[in-house]
Amino acid sequence: MTLTVADVRAVFRNLESGNGDAFFEHVAENVDWTVEGTHPVAGRFRSRSELRANAFDKVSRVMQKGLQLQTTNIIVGGDWAVVELHSLATARNGLRFDNRYCWVYRFDDGKIAEVRAYLDSALETRLFEENPA
Repeated sequence: MTLTVADVRAVFRNLESGNGDAFFEHVAENVDWTVEGTHPVAGRFRSRSELRANAFDKVSRVMQKGLQLQTTNIIVGGDWAVVELHSLATARNGLRFDNRYCWVYRFDDGKIAEVRAYLDSALETRLFEENPA
């Protein structure tokens, strides 16, 4: 199956609507997901459960209403997709979390198998300094 922009957009609609469970149905259990940078969520996660606990859930706990992600651009080539996202969230302390992301995905058998996620490390650090998890 050839990956299309529509396929990727359908997966990311779940994040945009705040339905993390539906998004993670598209993530392989043995995903290799690297969050680049030098901040409290940076690291390499080798399973869906490890990723959720140490990245997504950790960030969600310090937000008023979750990350509130919006997809701004999708580029697809073969089994790879590049997705640009923008967070419109507000932290518990009122910090406007205006972060932008670039996530590079490799799909295998219709599931997200590998990711490199890039973001504003300074803003992510500030988020956790001001809102301890």
